[in-house]
Amino acid sequence: MLEQIDGLPPGALGFRAHGQVTAADYEQLLVPDVEAVLALNRKLRMLFVVEPDFTGFDAGAMWQDFMLGIRHISGWDRVALVTDVPWLRTATKATRFLVPADFRLFGLAEREAAAQWIAEPVDG
Repeated sequence: MLEQIDGLPPGALGFRAHGQVTAADYEQLLVPDVEAVLALNRKLRMLFVVEPDFTGFDAGAMWQDFMLGIRHISGWDRVALVTDVPWLRTATKATRFLVPADFRLFGLAEREAAAQWIAEPVDG
């Protein structure tokens, strides 16, 4: 299940993942929100928090995630993944070069730092 995180600045979205994340979660919440932000902004920042009760993504959710990334390959500015799930941290470290954005991995104890990083202005 996905739920939206409120209180982020314009151009930024946040989501919390609990239990099993499904294709329906992507279709009903994440994809429409991403599409709406990208319709108004050239770039998107995302905060994605994976809670301790997370059990995984179904195949449809993984496909939706891949397709969303491909559709908007140049639309990502910053992505913060917040998780303590060992296999997800390992997989992320191994594939982070595939994320076309400034990407950082945070632990759950660092979720406030991740939210601040998403909200801070870009230098230069």
